[in-house]
Amino acid sequence: MKLSIELACESSAEWVDTVMGDFDSFLQDHANCERKASAMAMSFVAKYPDRLEIIPELIDTAVEELEHFRSVYEIMEERGVKLPAEMGQDMYVKQLIDRCRSGREERFLDRLLLASIIECRGAERFRLVYEALEQGELKKFYHNLWASEAKHGNIFVKMALNYFDEDVVYDRLRELNDMEAEVLQSLPLKPALH
Repeated sequence: MKLSIELACESSAEWVDTVMGDFDSFLQDHANCERKASAMAMSFVAKYPDRLEIIPELIDTAVEELEHFRSVYEIMEERGVKLPAEMGQDMYVKQLIDRCRSGREERFLDRLLLASIIECRGAERFRLVYEALEQGELKKFYHNLWASEAKHGNIFVKMALNYFDEDVVYDRLRELNDMEAEVLQSLPLKPALH
């Protein structure tokens, strides 16, 4: 059952061209995003240890994201691409988090819903990368990744529905989804997931 909502805007063909023009840099950024996604799932466990209903799924998500990191790293090794010396700040994610409300419960809801939106954007972009790649193992990898990220978009909404009324969840999800489109369209193009 699909719980996430459709993104408010689509990624541009220019973004795909930028990625395909410097795929090694995209891989470096992708690896960083998978590490951050794993850490983000575990940060929910650390900040909300009383939310017992969602801890097992958060752990599973963190492990899956770490496995994605390992897979991307193996691709990088095959291509002779090193991890970047530093994990720079992701301005897309920072600007989204800056839009979170500050109360404990409101922030918890906003962070879960932003996680859903970020995963949905990742799924959309992995699909675009998959469609642009030539036949081969890399194309298969991004096809599988696209399916996995789409599933994560649903998981975080499902988590929110454990604690908040459905109308509250979807009203806020629509608001944040519109904000995400504004943020995405304001950022310069680069060979990165966001």
